[in-house]
Amino acid sequence: MAAEDKTNAMRLLDAAGADYRWLTFETGEEAPSGIEVAERLGLDRDQVFKTLVTVGKSGAHYVFMIPVAESLDLKKAAAAVGEKSIAMIKSKELLPLTGYVHGGCSPIGMKKPFVTTVDETAILFDTIYFSAGRIGAQVETSLEELAKVVTFTLADLSA
Repeated sequence: MAAEDKTNAMRLLDAAGADYRWLTFETGEEAPSGIEVAERLGLDRDQVFKTLVTVGKSGAHYVFMIPVAESLDLKKAAAAVGEKSIAMIKSKELLPLTGYVHGGCSPIGMKKPFVTTVDETAILFDTIYFSAGRIGAQVETSLEELAKVVTFTLADLSA
């Protein structure tokens, strides 16, 4: 892959010396769902994670990574980060807040670091897949390698 084709997330993984693999797939006009991404790449949907950005009652923002076929349990998520409650941010807020668009949001390389929590099911896999920061690109890496670029905790997050 040419350097100019790499996303910010990939450049940060490179800079940290993290071991990862990237995959690309064809996209249409709209971003495919996470389940569609898993199907297009022939991957186990439990191993492909989506990155969700939320806002807590305190006004702080949080990032959660859960398997693409699951829903975020807002009560579990709030408890995981010590908030009374949390809500998904509005889609129009995503780009200005994170620098990423819907369908291409990576936990790596956001405009600023946010408290990040990964669904505990990630430990069942040697590697997980998630957005590389662009629609049509995914990163595969282990939790150990992800920890080189993102500080996160594990918790039960799925509904």
